[in-house]
Amino acid sequence: MIFGFTDLLCKAGIEPEHVRLLRHQTKTPMGRTPYLLWRDQRGAFEEYQSVQTVGVRARLASPIWASFVVPPAGGTLFAGLYSAERIGPADPDWIDPLYGRPGAELTQDGLDLYQTRPMTALESYVGRLSIEWGKGARSWVQRADMQVKAIVELTKVFREDAFPGYTHFVTNVSEIQGLPLTWASALRVARGVYLLTSAKTREQHVGSATGEGGFFGRWANYAQDGHGGNLGLKSSEPSDYQISILEVAGSAATVEEIIAIEQLWKRKLQSREMGLNRN
Repeated sequence: MIFGFTDLLCKAGIEPEHVRLLRHQTKTPMGRTPYLLWRDQRGAFEEYQSVQTVGVRARLASPIWASFVVPPAGGTLFAGLYSAERIGPADPDWIDPLYGRPGAELTQDGLDLYQTRPMTALESYVGRLSIEWGKGARSWVQRADMQVKAIVELTKVFREDAFPGYTHFVTNVSEIQGLPLTWASALRVARGVYLLTSAKTREQHVGSATGEGGFFGRWANYAQDGHGGNLGLKSSEPSDYQISILEVAGSAATVEEIIAIEQLWKRKLQSREMGLNRN
């Protein structure tokens, strides 16, 4: 019976001492994560993990890497098993696929280039198996033979969390572009009134989504420039606003009707007097 990831390695004929566990969990200021690269651009994800800082060279010294990524809802999802071999320094002009910037600008340490290739072993578990990483979340490289990583979920196919519904939906501006595709689709077809709140400045802003892109299209503007062209947000300290939906308009509602609902919420929440609304 299989209880942990090490048991799975042994069943596949792989010696755990030859395996390093890598949990890719970085998040950029714009909300991009290794999980999104893995989900949407597998080649870019594999390029991203093939370049590592010199400082972790000793910890990565193993012929096999078991890679894991962290979905938006949390957890540790199996992303694949890779053969790994250090081949020398990385190109100083190498562009990090996650940040879109030269890797040399992101660290004061040197960069190593590894040749990594996906292995067929355990490939049927990719995107389906989740483990309990444990308390050492910051220790993103660990030895498989010295860790007990319990398997906490094994799904039939790769799936993302179901959309929670408009009433229960809450996220941050930085996470908009990384939402599951089914969530983004649901938000694109709905229009209405939403609320932005800043934990940093304790301010709030009531806004409305009236265009064809619905809520998602409007919020994507905030994700792009931080203010979406709004004067109140431009004048405030930059913040990663939390987004929630106050009211969803009917499919037949006109732009004027949605704006009227927006004005009502501004009065209810006093977002002009105690917030960032200017009209």
